[in-house]
Amino acid sequence: MLRLLAALFSVAVIAAVAGMWAFHQTQALAQQSLAVTEPQELTLEHGTSFRSLGKALADKQLITYDWRWKLLGKLHPELTAIQSGLYQIDSSDTVNSLLERIIRGDEKRFFLTLIEGKTVQEWLLYLQTLPHLSVDQEAFNRVLAAHGDSSNHPEGKFFPDTYQYRASSGIESILTQSYLKMQQALDKAWQQRDSNLPLETPYELLTLASIIEKETGQESERPLIAAVFINRLRKGMRLQTDPTVIYGMGARYDGNIRRKDLREATPYNTYRINGLPPTPIAAPGLESLLAAAHPADVAYLYFVSRNDGSHIFSNTLAEHNKAVDKYQRNR
Repeated sequence: MLRLLAALFSVAVIAAVAGMWAFHQTQALAQQSLAVTEPQELTLEHGTSFRSLGKALADKQLITYDWRWKLLGKLHPELTAIQSGLYQIDSSDTVNSLLERIIRGDEKRFFLTLIEGKTVQEWLLYLQTLPHLSVDQEAFNRVLAAHGDSSNHPEGKFFPDTYQYRASSGIESILTQSYLKMQQALDKAWQQRDSNLPLETPYELLTLASIIEKETGQESERPLIAAVFINRLRKGMRLQTDPTVIYGMGARYDGNIRRKDLREATPYNTYRINGLPPTPIAAPGLESLLAAAHPADVAYLYFVSRNDGSHIFSNTLAEHNKAVDKYQRNR
């Protein structure tokens, strides 16, 4: 009897030791560094099992897929709640840190920047170069339609900013953020605008802001540019702004505006039409929206570029012509 008890005790001790050894081996696996030399992407399809994940990591030669991986899943069933998506494996990752991100669904983030002053067509060309993002020509219009706008003219209606996305994100979800942000910014600018502006709708404010955005990149000049256009609108003067002419030319614009272009009758040629063009001509940033809503209190009616990014402003045509002679005609 004693021998039997001794044998059973020995077996129990051996089993306990073996169990402890197996446990420590499994824990060592969980703390094992994946030691990638540069970030790698890992795509997990819907329904990926814990075993399939282990085999995928082994295929990348990041772990050895054996009994330890299987035991890890049994000892820690919470680690088997795999969420599909695209994940990034970093050089600092351990097996455990990667698993924790996967069960949180903490997918790899990507960033895109919609730059102010660009047109929707320019944005489309940029968006189509980004990874894990499917973008077609109608993406902006689909967002408009989803919000009750059937104009099929998205220019200026999306806010320029930097946005995050995941490989599982659709372009509409990103553009919806941009659209709603612009509607909020425009509504606030319109509600808080100066009184007696010669603008009848928020859309006219947006259109004016887009012209301001194209005319100057200097924040300090935007209220002055806005004042010139507001003063002209009040006096019934044509805006005569080149960026609108360029927009109306479309793909024909080759970097130069000729006299015949200024004489051409297009809806956007503000040398020929009265008032604002029918739509925005680019995406205005917040500063341009605020400038359109709060132009400087000055009497300027003209401005001309100094060719260094800044402008000379004038009250009279005579002053303006002198500035043009100095900075443009005599170049």
